[in-house]
Amino acid sequence: MAISVVSFFFCFFFLCISSSSSAATAPPPPCKPTCRVHQSKATYFRSEAPLSAGACGYGSLALSFNGGYLAAGVASLFRDGVGCGACYHVQCKNPKLCRGSGTTVILTDIHKSNETDFVLSSRALVSMASKGMARELLGQGIIDVEYRRVPCIYQSQNLSVRVEKNSKKPHYLAVTFLYQGGQTDIKIVELLKLHETRPYAMKRNYGAVWDMSSPIPDAPLYFRLWVTGGFDRRIVYSKKPLPADWKAGEIYDLGEQFNDAIDATSDPCTPCTSP
Repeated sequence: MAISVVSFFFCFFFLCISSSSSAATAPPPPCKPTCRVHQSKATYFRSEAPLSAGACGYGSLALSFNGGYLAAGVASLFRDGVGCGACYHVQCKNPKLCRGSGTTVILTDIHKSNETDFVLSSRALVSMASKGMARELLGQGIIDVEYRRVPCIYQSQNLSVRVEKNSKKPHYLAVTFLYQGGQTDIKIVELLKLHETRPYAMKRNYGAVWDMSSPIPDAPLYFRLWVTGGFDRRIVYSKKPLPADWKAGEIYDLGEQFNDAIDATSDPCTPCTSP
């Protein structure tokens, strides 16, 4: 009988230790990423002119972007010009005046007030209105919104550069990057001659405008771009060069486009931070 009691308690102790050990080494529950949705406010420009002369350097061409659904963003979104061309999904939070799907805007200017994160084009604001509520929505002045960054999608446009009008061979070249797809930031721009490895560095002049003032090689020049997209950093080479006979004011297709995004779905989220 004594042996049976000892055996019982031995087994009980062993099972408890095993159970405790299993619990301690069990994997944590799967981490679910959280979407970076920001709560803020937005207002709008009564005229489209400010957005067509914005700090990004796109000029009047900006009015053709995204059907005119444009925005100026605060400094934290503008990021000294790195944020130029970024796309954001903006949703009005007034259920009486706005439909639920929101709209997507492209950042083309900086907004220096602290009252709102965005100043939208009137076209972008009206696109969020429920049927028959556009006038009332415009009359609000400032509205509550939530927003998140989303990939830019250009169905029929490759990444391109416009040679700025003040460019002059062979001493100065300035280009503006247009139609930048994905959820990407261009951090470094270099030019390369075919069959040469020595790069010619460009610097960000302002907004989406990059320039160089050293003697410009009289040859086709390929772009080497250091790009951050989603969570990755990579180097991208243009498939088409800037031709040797480039002309100020002309737009040149680089034969490449970005589709990087934080998440493969249309709802980019932050990565997990838990183990």
